[in-house]
Amino acid sequence: KVERNCSNFRFGTFKYERVIGDKMYTSFFIRNNDIEIEYYNNKIDTSKINWVNECEFVLKKQNPINNIEKKPISIKIISTNKDSYIFEFSLVGNNKNRQRGKIFKISEKMELPSKF
Repeated sequence: KVERNCSNFRFGTFKYERVIGDKMYTSFFIRNNDIEIEYYNNKIDTSKINWVNECEFVLKKQNPINNIEKKPISIKIISTNKDSYIFEFSLVGNNKNRQRGKIFKISEKMELPSKF
């Protein structure tokens, strides 16, 4: 049975690592029930969160700088464990291009690690 304890991931500080090409990219973000603030590549980005149900939400950038950023992102948590979750994501309405990732919860508090 797959664990889906999604409510544990509505608040806190998180880390996301993704390989693009041959390079690892890392972002940190803090999330409360309504807002997610991401710190990536020395930039700060704020998105509004709209929870569809306990394990699915839509992210919409508050200050998009181009047409792609204006499109909301659908996120579905597939499985959870104590300090991480696996999720699927795609632009809203584009389910055929869904991708997967893994998010690590690094703190219950909404604060960035000092190394950021």
